[in-house]
Amino acid sequence: MLRILRTVSEARVIALAVAIKMGERYNIHSQLEHLQSKYIGTGHADTTKFEWLVNQHRDSCSSFMGHYDLLSFFAIAENESKARVRFNLMEKMLQPCGPPPEKPED
Repeated sequence: MLRILRTVSEARVIALAVAIKMGERYNIHSQLEHLQSKYIGTGHADTTKFEWLVNQHRDSCSSFMGHYDLLSFFAIAENESKARVRFNLMEKMLQPCGPPPEKPED
């Protein structure tokens, strides 16, 4: 009798865990959609490979400019001033992957 009660309680716990997981799945998708609409770099279902690469390169350049030690390292490696390295990184952010590819006409 004790074993049956234990399995019934285990079944309830499992059913509750499954119900929570289903609720989390919906909640996670709605949170992801909210973030994708709020921030440009998070992408969406129709993000192309080029757009994704541009976002990655821009995020990297902005991180390099924001971290003083990395900026100093690049300045020493390129034998340039920090201001020149920062300027070059900002210029690179305009088109980090070159011009966008031509879209096929349907």
